[in-house]
Amino acid sequence: MAEHSTRIRSITGSEDDGWGVHYRAQAMQSAGEDVTILSVGDHDFTTDQRIVDACKDSLDAGQHHYSPVTGGVDLREAVSARITERTGVTTSQDETIICPGGQAGLYACATLAINPGDEAIIVEPYYATYAQTILAAGGVPVCVATLPEDGFQPSAAAIAAAITSKTRMILINSPQNPSGVVYTRETLEGIAAACRDHNLWLVSDEVYESQVYDGEHISPRALEGMTDRTLVIGSMSKSHAMTGWRVGWVIGPEAAIASLADLFLTMTYGMAPFIQNAALVGLREGGQGEKEIAALYRRRRDRALQALSKSAKLKVHAPAAAMYLLIDVRAVSASGEAFANALLDEEKIGVMPGESFGASAAGHIRISLCTEDDKLAEACARIGDFADNWSAA
Repeated sequence: MAEHSTRIRSITGSEDDGWGVHYRAQAMQSAGEDVTILSVGDHDFTTDQRIVDACKDSLDAGQHHYSPVTGGVDLREAVSARITERTGVTTSQDETIICPGGQAGLYACATLAINPGDEAIIVEPYYATYAQTILAAGGVPVCVATLPEDGFQPSAAAIAAAITSKTRMILINSPQNPSGVVYTRETLEGIAAACRDHNLWLVSDEVYESQVYDGEHISPRALEGMTDRTLVIGSMSKSHAMTGWRVGWVIGPEAAIASLADLFLTMTYGMAPFIQNAALVGLREGGQGEKEIAALYRRRRDRALQALSKSAKLKVHAPAAAMYLLIDVRAVSASGEAFANALLDEEKIGVMPGESFGASAAGHIRISLCTEDDKLAEACARIGDFADNWSAA
């Protein structure tokens, strides 16, 4: 057999990074065991019926053909209007490209920003695909740690200190998965200054911008001198319960969007028009549904925090946003993965080890709030009882 490329080998065949706990929980559930899975951020409810009906109507109307590689004009205009309204930065459809989910946008941005061997800075804890995405684009991920004691708020000074002559890009995620932290204006201003001083791209993953409960989401693209060097990734997966529909976008300078169009020409060749029409209805008519989704996760956050607060050994980082809780288990185990495996074996609850999100989250676990309220509260109470009574070998 011919050899696989160096790039593909850099992202495959790696050691277990914690996903093994999730896959084992799924296998146990498939085998008939009563397992509560709190490991993945996929809603436990379906997409708004208005969006589903729009898709059906488009299919019935024969909208089965190619669409523009950059996305349909109506959808791009709706997305650009959303960005203009929410960030205060006037955005046109020529600064917008539609892509199959935020992950595709993330890979495209990395491919645009870095050459093989270039460095890209990512902040820990980070979304589980970040390092592999940089590797897939031929780059070298450089991790900057944050501290649980600081609420995982990054230090702009630490980010600036990690910049070398090979750095081409900084990747940030606010509101963040897994910690739920929302970066402050001061933090973002410091990161923006580093990008301006060193002529770097800033890639800002903002897929949770609709789920902010405390504080204020600020898009760094709105900061002085950042419009022409910031690429913003958005998605309807979380805001509109459309994870499986794969609808996302990238916002950036016109020249960058034109280059991304050339890239997507070789990758996706556009998106299905019936999915785009469904997304358009979601943006135009699904605003109340979007608010209801955010309110649901805020309510679940509060219930989960209340249940976990009864534990004497767990420390929970109360999230300001998103749909997860990052739980400190270091009073019980230095390894989040060991704790997660034991929790699955003994309590039949599947969670993600913090190590999946970088070294800064070691000794933590992440739970998703994508479970019915009472079941979630019960599982959190059981996690707390387990932590209070379990001793690592």
